[in-house]
Amino acid sequence: MSSGSSTSLNVELSKKIGFLGLKLWVVIGICVGAFIVLILCFLSIWVSFRRKSRRSVDKFPVTQIPNVSKDINIDKMAAQGTHDHPDNLFHSVHDKASDKNSEKMLVQLGTSKSIDPNNMSQCSSIYHHERALSSQSGEEGSSGTVRKQSSLSCGGLVAASPLVGLPEVSHLGWGHWFTLRDLQFATNHFSAENVLGEGGYGVVYKGRLINGTEVAVKKLLNNLGQAEKEFRVEVEAIGHVRHKNLVRLLGYCIEGVHRMLVYEYVNNGNLEQWLHGAMCQHGTLTWEARMKVILGTAKALSYLHEAIEPKVVHRDIKSSNILIDNEFNAKVSDFGLAKLLGSGESHITTRVMGTFGYVAPEYANTGLLNEKSDIYSFGVLLLEAVTGRDPVDYGRPANEVNLVEWLKLMVGARRAEEVVDPNLEVKPSTRALKRALLVALRCVDHDSENRPKMSQVVRMLEADEYPFRARRAEEVVDPNLEVKPSTRALKRALLVALRCVDHDSENRPKMSQVVRMLEADEYPFREDRRNRKSRTASMDMESMKESSASVDIEKKPGDLESQISETSHG
Repeated sequence: MSSGSSTSLNVELSKKIGFLGLKLWVVIGICVGAFIVLILCFLSIWVSFRRKSRRSVDKFPVTQIPNVSKDINIDKMAAQGTHDHPDNLFHSVHDKASDKNSEKMLVQLGTSKSIDPNNMSQCSSIYHHERALSSQSGEEGSSGTVRKQSSLSCGGLVAASPLVGLPEVSHLGWGHWFTLRDLQFATNHFSAENVLGEGGYGVVYKGRLINGTEVAVKKLLNNLGQAEKEFRVEVEAIGHVRHKNLVRLLGYCIEGVHRMLVYEYVNNGNLEQWLHGAMCQHGTLTWEARMKVILGTAKALSYLHEAIEPKVVHRDIKSSNILIDNEFNAKVSDFGLAKLLGSGESHITTRVMGTFGYVAPEYANTGLLNEKSDIYSFGVLLLEAVTGRDPVDYGRPANEVNLVEWLKLMVGARRAEEVVDPNLEVKPSTRALKRALLVALRCVDHDSENRPKMSQVVRMLEADEYPFRARRAEEVVDPNLEVKPSTRALKRALLVALRCVDHDSENRPKMSQVVRMLEADEYPFREDRRNRKSRTASMDMESMKESSASVDIEKKPGDLESQISETSHG
C-alpha cells in the first residue's frame, strides 16, 4: 500500500504542467528558492537601512576615524563629572607657589582683560559625558626628574576639562569630536576676524563653543593627503598626553575633506611675540618671566622625551610655538612635525623639516633625527630669550647674523655680559646669566653626544643657586688643609663630584667630560693677568680668522665655562 502511494506521488510530481512544460517538482523547487532569495533581499535592505539611520544620528562615519598608533598605550576611560571654574577655561591650574610672584613678572604691563562668567552661555539641557584618562599623576621633584610610567600620565597639574556641557566623547577613546557645523558656529563661519595665525599647514582660528569655552581651531589645508598625515601626527603625538606645559588637544573634526583640531585657547601670546612682536607694547618680559617660560618648556620636553613610550620628538621647537598663559607658564604647541620614536631609536629622513636657525646641524646635514635635535633647538631658544635676538638676523653685521656663532665669539672674548637683551630694565645677576649661558652652550654643542638630556637641563635650571644658597659649601673642605682652595676651585670640584654620583647612571658624565671640567678648573688662572690678556687677544684673532673662513668654531665645554666664569672675575 505504501509502495503504491509513493509511486503515485512520484508520478504526480513527474507530470508536466502547462507552465513552460516543466515538471511539477522543478516548479516547486524554483518557488522555494525564490522565496529564500526574497527573504535574504529583505534582510539586506533592513540592515542597510539600519546602518544609514545610525550614521544620520551620529553624523560621523566610523570608518573615517583615523587609527591611532598602536604604539600608544590607551588607558581605560573613567567617567568624570567635575565642573570647571570659569578661570580654568583659559589656562591650566598653575603651581600655587608661583602665585605670589606672578604679578612681578612684567614691567609696565597694561591691564589684563577680565573674564565675565555671566557673559558665557551655558548649555544646561545637555549632559556632559567627557571621560578623562585614568592614570597616576606623574611626580616631578625639585630636581626636575620625571618618573617613567607604563601608562600615559600627567606630568604636572592640569585643569579639568573645559568642555562642560558638550555631548559625547569620540570613538578614539579621548576628547570630543565636533561636527563641521559646531566649529562653523564657534568661529563665526571661519571669519577672517577670528584668525590667530596661519602657515603652510593651514589656519588657526579663535572660537567660542556653545558652552562659552574659548578654543583655538586648527583647520588643516584641504590637501587631503597632507592634511590626513598632519592630523594623524598631532593626534598620535599629543592626543593622550597630559602635562601642564603642553597645549591641550580637546578634540577634532573629520567631515568630508575637512580635518580640524580643537585646542585649549591660550590668550597671552607666544614667546616670539613677547620678545620681538606685538606683545612688546604691553611691556618687556622680565628675566624671571623668561626663565619661567624656558623652565616650563624644558619640563615639557623632558616629559615628551623621557616619561612616555614611545617618546615624542617635537622637531619644531621655536619661540612662536611656545604659548604663554596668564601666569606666564609655557605651553608647547604645534606638533604637526612631531615624530614618535621607540626607546633608543633614531630616524633617518631625506626631507629635513623644521625652522631655519633652530635646526640641529647633524639633522640638517645628514637627516639624523632623535631627541638631541630638540635639545639643540631648545638651546637656541634659550639664547634667544637671553639676548632678545632672532636666531638668524640678516640685518646685523656678518659676524652677528647667526646667534649661536656670535654668542660663542662674545664668550670667547670674555664679553658674556654684553649679550643680555638691552631692553631688559633689570639685568640678571652675573650668576644667573652664567648659568643660563652654560646650559645653552651645552645644548648647542656641535657634537650631539655631548648635549645633556632634558631632565638634566631641568635640574641645572632649577638648581641655579644650589648647592651654594646657604653659603656653607666651604665648610666641607678638609680641615687639615693648611691652604684652603679658592671658592672657584672648590665649586668646580663639588659640581663635578655631584654629577659623577648622580643616582641615575645615565646622567653621569663620561670620563672625557670629567677630564675637561677638571682641567678647566684652574685654566685660565695658571698665568698672571697680563699673560691672560695676551692669550685673549690671540684667541680673538684666531676666532676672527676662523669666522672669515666660514669655519664652524667649536670650543670644548670646559673652555666655554671657564670663559663665562672669567667674565665675572675679570
